[in-house]
Amino acid sequence: MKTLSYLVLISFLMICVNACQDTSMEAELVIYNAKIQTVDDNNSIVQALAVKDGRVIATGTDQEISQYKATQKIDAEGKFVMPGFIEGHGHFSGLGYSLINLNLMNTVSWDEIVGLVEEKVKSAKPGEWIEGRGWHQEKWIESPGETTNGYPYHKKLSDVSPDNPVILTHASGHGLFANEKAMEIAGVTIETPDPKGGRIVRDDAGEAVGVFEERAMSTIRASHEAYLDGLSAEELTAKWYSAIEKAQEECLRKGVTSFQDAGSSYTECKRYEGLANDKKLDMRLWVMIRQTAKNLQGKVAEYRKVNLGDHFYTCRALKTSVDGALGSYGAWLLKSYDDKSDFVGQNTTEIDEIEKISKIADANEMQYCVHAIGDRANREVLDIFSQYVTPEKNMRWRIEHAQHIHPDDIPRFSELGVIPAMQGIHCTSDAPFVVKRLGQQRAREGAYAWRSLMDAGSIIANGTDAPVEDVDPIPSLYASVTRKRADNKMIFFPMQKMNRIEAIRSYTINNAYAAFEEEYKGSLEVGKVADIVILSEDLMTCSDDDILNTEILYTIVDGEIKYQKEM
Repeated sequence: MKTLSYLVLISFLMICVNACQDTSMEAELVIYNAKIQTVDDNNSIVQALAVKDGRVIATGTDQEISQYKATQKIDAEGKFVMPGFIEGHGHFSGLGYSLINLNLMNTVSWDEIVGLVEEKVKSAKPGEWIEGRGWHQEKWIESPGETTNGYPYHKKLSDVSPDNPVILTHASGHGLFANEKAMEIAGVTIETPDPKGGRIVRDDAGEAVGVFEERAMSTIRASHEAYLDGLSAEELTAKWYSAIEKAQEECLRKGVTSFQDAGSSYTECKRYEGLANDKKLDMRLWVMIRQTAKNLQGKVAEYRKVNLGDHFYTCRALKTSVDGALGSYGAWLLKSYDDKSDFVGQNTTEIDEIEKISKIADANEMQYCVHAIGDRANREVLDIFSQYVTPEKNMRWRIEHAQHIHPDDIPRFSELGVIPAMQGIHCTSDAPFVVKRLGQQRAREGAYAWRSLMDAGSIIANGTDAPVEDVDPIPSLYASVTRKRADNKMIFFPMQKMNRIEAIRSYTINNAYAAFEEEYKGSLEVGKVADIVILSEDLMTCSDDDILNTEILYTIVDGEIKYQKEM
């Protein structure tokens, strides 16, 4: 009897052990037969991984991972697998609205833009404002006719839309084009003065041609906002949620699993919080608040949120801008533009205001993210940051864009621990006019100086600035490793390019680091979230041209397939 009891006990214990083993070897998703670039510290490559409860629970060989019993398996068929792309600087609701309104990003002539507006007028209600974004005069391949500073006159636009006001935002977001009706509603006349930090572009007779740069945009935007205020709150709110849904779909289709939003209002932050808490976000958002120092005072703590909705929403940064964009002569330079003598660009936000927000960010443990494009703008921001940040304090304050830097200031980024949040695609997109604006020497020494910054010890965060550029990370990654335009293969100072793994890291773990999120995402390691993309091309070994041919086959967020390419 004792022997029998002993055998029963042993059997029982073995059953318990096996049960425990079975549980430990369960997974919800297994990806195998893959080339997985984990982006860990050693840039390890494995064949397979297992996922449970939205986290990576194992990585290894196909044989090792085959022990896991998975409810879903993906045979990657030897394809390249990597962490999901993290958009390091974009405008989430702006991306969504660009998919609702006129999208002018790929237009190649003024006549094409006028034609799109003319078509839109046919379905517009009387008095309805026609909105669009994405035009860039430097990218047109046909002459628009008579111009001022490269900008056409409003007549053609006004002729096709005499009764509907039109507001078309420049691709950079730092200028807009308005037709005669919009200017009439805004009260723009020959006597209307230029606001500080902005310019109303005029012809030789002093008449507005239709273009409003930097702070001058508020002249038209105030009237547009008054129109929007007249619409029902329900209609405006529904349009916003529709834009967010479209932005999510667009990102997931293009392999973007996380998005760093470069400037949201309090209202938007609260809406994002609600979406996260209700489990209605299909991708992760990290948001910067954009408000004046006056509006931030005493309110920041209410909106500072970290990892809501199981790491789907975080707001822990403040955003402002110190200058404009190079294309619209808004970048603030140390010396005059080469093609506009005695003009050094625009300081769009007073330095005193930048300093006030610095104090608020420091007091509330918020990252501070300042848009700075010109070399003067970058120097001013570094000077302000130096009063607060050091590498030892690990505050990870950021300069957004950091496009044109004086060589003397390049080492200061790493010395202070300041992150240059740059966009690879801006380099090649802007390449046709950078030398024209800055001259050969300034462009060579400090324009989009990725290699110089990295060699000095900086961690670069990559992105697209969508909807300024397409949110697709593939063209931006191509630009990062080639410094070459995709259309005419123009190369822009290739000595500053990244190598393949640097570019991949700039779009994954670096962006996670730039948001204090590297502990749980940005690489495919045990314990981290299962945000994954499967690609058609091997980004480490394929030809440069084949990078542009890369297709997103799967986008996986938190272990769930959010997008799968139709075969």
